Amino acid sequence: MNEERLNPEDAKLSGLLRESRAKATLLPRFQEGVWRRIEEAEATHENSRGASWLEGIVARALRPRFAVAMAVVLIVAGSLAGVQQGRQTARQEAQSRYLAVEAPNSLR
Repeated sequence: MNEERLNPEDAKLSGLLRESRAKATLLPRFQEGVWRRIEEAEATHENSRGASWLEGIVARALRPRFAVAMAVVLIVAGSLAGVQQGRQTARQEAQSRYLAVEAPNSLR
């Protein structure tokens, strides 16, 4: 067998080489990015398995960037529905009052 004989200078050289190695540092927010990519991959995988359209909408609505937009859309839609219902109710009440005042007693 080959027996290696270590020279004291070789030990110093080895130590210097070990110290000079660049230490890898992770990028800022590296772990957050990894978890985000994992979640996106899982969401894509779940959607590809035949998830219904409603589950897709709910999954998107639960993401923070879409949650505010969805809330605004729902508030606007509710407000418009309320305005429409109020107009219809006001029209019916106006018709009832008009008939009460103008129509003869036999039509009431």
